[in-house]
Amino acid sequence: MKLFLGGVAALLALFGAVALANPIGMAASLGVEVGGPNGAYELRGIYGGVSLAGAALCAGGAFRPSLNLPALWFLIVYMGGYVFARAAALLLGPPPTPDYVGFIAFEVAVLAGAILSLRASPPR
Repeated sequence: MKLFLGGVAALLALFGAVALANPIGMAASLGVEVGGPNGAYELRGIYGGVSLAGAALCAGGAFRPSLNLPALWFLIVYMGGYVFARAAALLLGPPPTPDYVGFIAFEVAVLAGAILSLRASPPR
C-alpha cells in the first residue's frame, strides 16, 4: 500500500505541477482548446491544485498509517468520478482520441488499485 500510494503521489504531483506551470500547453498537447479569459485559471485549479492536493494526501498515506484510509477513499471517489464520467461520455458523445486512452487507463488502474488496497487493509 505504501508503494502504491507513493507512486500515485508522485504521478499526481508531476501532473499537477505541469498543469499549474503550463495549463494551456498541457491542454494543447491533448488536443483540448482552452478559451475565455478564465480558461487557464480553471485548468490550474482543477488539474493543478486538486492534483497537487491529492498528491499531498497520498504521500501522507504512504508515510503515516493514520492517513492510509483517507488517501484510499480519496482515490476511490476522485478516480471513480473520472471513470464514471468517461464511461458516460462514451455513451453521450464521440469516442476520445488515442491520446486520452492513457488517461483512462491510469484512472481505471488507480481506481482498481485503491479498491484492492482498501479491501486488503486490516479492519479498523
